[in-house]
Amino acid sequence: MTRSLGRRLRPVCALALAAITLGACDSGSLRRSLGLDSRGPDEFKVVTRAPLDLPPDFGLRPPQPGAGRPNELSVREQAKQTVFGAESPAVKMVAGRTAGESALLRQAGAVDVDGSIRETVNRESAQLAQADRSLTDRLIFWRSTPPPGTVVDPAAEQQRLRENAALGKPATEGETPIIQRKQRGLLEGIF
Repeated sequence: MTRSLGRRLRPVCALALAAITLGACDSGSLRRSLGLDSRGPDEFKVVTRAPLDLPPDFGLRPPQPGAGRPNELSVREQAKQTVFGAESPAVKMVAGRTAGESALLRQAGAVDVDGSIRETVNRESAQLAQADRSLTDRLIFWRSTPPPGTVVDPAAEQQRLRENAALGKPATEGETPIIQRKQRGLLEGIF
């Protein structure tokens, strides 16, 4: 019985010993050697290339061996422009802002903004809300909404204006007669 127990324990001991041995190794180097850990390129060594441009006269000249690209800045110049920004002769000041705020607003394109943008947005939003409301009203109330505003009674208004003219009063004096809409009953449109 001890022999069969020893035979069963040998593979278990071998697996335990292998697990301990692999656990003692540096897991990062093991993962790299097995190809499980992917490392990207070093971001400080990656340099973007300028796009290819054709000269205006389309007369291509062969490049000089060992010469740098004429439309590409050196890595040092690219880093300098990234950190300090492109050199500009003068920063136009925005009213009520510091030089730094003005430069930030100019680079963001927020200097020449339409002053009436809020009114434009409100007008467009109101039109969309009106379109949505009419659809909702049609679905829920199944009848058209009355037009906004009040309707002037033309015959009564003409009589009022004639009376004011006959009495020598201004046309604006008096109350303008309007047509009152009658309230519909709850079941009026159904039957």
